[in-house]
Amino acid sequence: MKMTIRAAFLGLVFAVLVGTAAHAASDALKGMVYDTGPLKATDSKLKVRVGEQAPDFTLKSVSGKMVSLSEYKGKSNVVISFIPAAWTAVCSDQWPGYALAQDVFRKNEAVVLGISTDNVPSLYAWTSQMNGVWFPVLSDFWPHGDVARKYGVLRSDGTADRTILIVDKKGRVRYIGLHSINARPPLEEVIQELERIR
Repeated sequence: MKMTIRAAFLGLVFAVLVGTAAHAASDALKGMVYDTGPLKATDSKLKVRVGEQAPDFTLKSVSGKMVSLSEYKGKSNVVISFIPAAWTAVCSDQWPGYALAQDVFRKNEAVVLGISTDNVPSLYAWTSQMNGVWFPVLSDFWPHGDVARKYGVLRSDGTADRTILIVDKKGRVRYIGLHSINARPPLEEVIQELERIR
């Protein structure tokens, strides 16, 4: 019962805070965000399952550093956040909201890795316009969508489905949230799963 009340409270707090952050990000990107219109909610077939080892990958970040999933093994839980495309409305709301939960991620010994099939310069410009994000933003541009394909979240148009995975310190997938491309995933769901792992 305590978990349910706490989850409900967290949900309310995050909804308010994320809405505020999203509004601020939207203001920063006013006139620059591309309107895709409604798209097919999901367009991929998952290739990973809860309990399995997460496929390792190494991708270039907007900082120029190469980042591998395996470097966090034994050290941190990892929240992998696949988004469809930079410079689009829902994605421009989703990642800035994580800034408000940075302490909660840290408390649950978790790092976030943001992945998009956009190229590094586009991701750099986009995240800079949003005043940056605190977690590594990685480009799955070339070979195009290779990591998204490994995980089974690559859409037929070459973008990634809006997907969140939690990988524990042993490298096992503990949570998969495949969400509609048209809506921001609920952050409180991710926090609840991280608390369960901890």
